[in-house]
Amino acid sequence: MQTNDYDSFAEAYAAENESNFVNARYERPAVLALAGDVSGHRILDAGCGAGPLTAALRERGATVTGLDISAEMIALARRRLGDDADLYVGDLSDPLPFGDASFDDVTASLVLHYLEDWAPTLREFRRVLRPGGRLIASVDHPIVAYTFRQPWPNYFTPDSYTFTWTIGSHSAPMKFWRKSLGAMTEAFTDAGFRLSIISEPQPEPAARELFPDDFERQSSSPGFLFFVVEVPTLTDPA
Repeated sequence: MQTNDYDSFAEAYAAENESNFVNARYERPAVLALAGDVSGHRILDAGCGAGPLTAALRERGATVTGLDISAEMIALARRRLGDDADLYVGDLSDPLPFGDASFDDVTASLVLHYLEDWAPTLREFRRVLRPGGRLIASVDHPIVAYTFRQPWPNYFTPDSYTFTWTIGSHSAPMKFWRKSLGAMTEAFTDAGFRLSIISEPQPEPAARELFPDDFERQSSSPGFLFFVVEVPTLTDPA
């Protein structure tokens, strides 16, 4: 059984992601808020999917490169962003096809929890970021993974779980890896990053009228965990 095969339901997923509550009104606005003013920034959108975050960052004045493992997702992103968009098909477990210090920021929106071992990917993110550059990442919140997903026998031992994701008439098996908060922060620092922000944001206020039930639920319990981590500069205190 092939898991995490977004090629098999790319169009259905992209349409859902574009306007639903969890992505469009909760996760993506939180990433953009953490990114702040990105005008003039060079950004790698790692795991860009069909490009909604890439588009939003470009609208804010950034020069954005997108990379995703799904060729179908990249095709949708190119349709959205134009034939001249800087887009690549690639696996985040492999070395990135970019030079050292190529980017000011990397965004990794709901992508790291697909990886069993974060270390090679985080080392590559650090390599392609300039000194002082930021990685802005979101993942499944470990409380949600521990409490509401499939049984997790030991919170302190990373493990995986699989489920069938159904969108409309399309279904695909998904496999996520879950880690404790301590294991996540250790992975960032082991890769040479400095922790800047750990955030548990609320949904955007406009979602209250559009998705009242989802808004109330997400306003009282976490869904995702957000990190901003930085590459130290030579002038940073030890």
